[in-house]
Amino acid sequence: MSLPGVPAGMRRRRLLGGLGAAVATGLAGCVAGYRGDGAPGTVQPPTGTAPVDLPVSWEELQQPLPPDAIPAIVEPAFAADWSGLDPGAVGRDGLGDDAAVVGVERGGETRAYPLAVLDRHEVVNDAFGGPLLVSYCPLCGSAVAAERRVGRRSTRFGVSGILWRRDLVLYDELTESLWSQLLATAIRGPRTGDRLSLVPTRLTSWGAWRESHPDTAVLLPPPHSGTIDGSARYEYDRKYPYDTQRQLIGYDDAGGGAGRLGSTTLVVGISEGEVARAYPYFVVREAGGAVNDRVGERPVVVTTTPGGGLAAYDRRVGDSSLRFAAADGADGEHLRAGGSRWRREDGRAADGPYAGERLDRANDLAPLFWHAWSSFHPGTEVYGVDAPG
Repeated sequence: MSLPGVPAGMRRRRLLGGLGAAVATGLAGCVAGYRGDGAPGTVQPPTGTAPVDLPVSWEELQQPLPPDAIPAIVEPAFAADWSGLDPGAVGRDGLGDDAAVVGVERGGETRAYPLAVLDRHEVVNDAFGGPLLVSYCPLCGSAVAAERRVGRRSTRFGVSGILWRRDLVLYDELTESLWSQLLATAIRGPRTGDRLSLVPTRLTSWGAWRESHPDTAVLLPPPHSGTIDGSARYEYDRKYPYDTQRQLIGYDDAGGGAGRLGSTTLVVGISEGEVARAYPYFVVREAGGAVNDRVGERPVVVTTTPGGGLAAYDRRVGDSSLRFAAADGADGEHLRAGGSRWRREDGRAADGPYAGERLDRANDLAPLFWHAWSSFHPGTEVYGVDAPG
């Protein structure tokens, strides 16, 4: 492989760095792609309604940083909690119950990935129920997990330093293609148009996740976990580098003012057929913590969760379409429907005639910022509030 102006034989990470420098001086026309682009075409995003022309042109991309300036985690380490870690790195209180985490469940096992770590590394290459990619874009508030395979082969992912629609763009080491985080789709390079297989995630608090998953493991910060450059280490305490983030996830209408939709308002989005709809956190909470709705042909319930986040479920169980209400207020742990209590955190019936049943998720993506959802769903509707023009 060779790229213009890059000596042959350099390590792949350095090749990407050289390309990043070229892109930073002028995206338009400087390089055709990391390793050549696939055939032009149009892709229907897996989570949206607006088709995207591929490959994405360099004019649409921004490169604020060179590749790997944000070092991905490639050797993750886990423990039951952060107790016993260096207080100088993680803060005196370690990982507090109100700290935000991304939760993943696979094969009956669970892991939590704190935003205190993801804010600074954005990508974790894990092996959990198979090769697993966990990514987080602090600018979009978006957590996306997927199987870490390209063309049926496992590979590592890194942070390209490029943004598309203000969202994280990743690269894979196997083909050096560029991947949109929110679309989980290759937008430039030889795998253009390929999609990663998504794995469900939850955006919640450490206390709520640990209470509902007492045997969970949690990602440890570097130096316990190894990064792509082997040297990155930060103060992984409550000092987030992005002032839009927070300890508790339910930051309501951040940026919008009381009862208004701001760019960093937390929403959960649902798409079905030609319809896409966003549900703001503050609207769902003001509705008592449970909203029954229909998106296209799908009956859904959207609820607040004990961790300060949002969850969306299909209301159909067998041949019945249930109607839900909050069993214990907007901030409680359960919904009520069909004579059973249902856990908001995972949609499982805790008792009654439906005990053990579990609702299907209605959303592909974990809750994220309004500007991120609307950027990839330009015709989206908004439940309970007028979207800004």
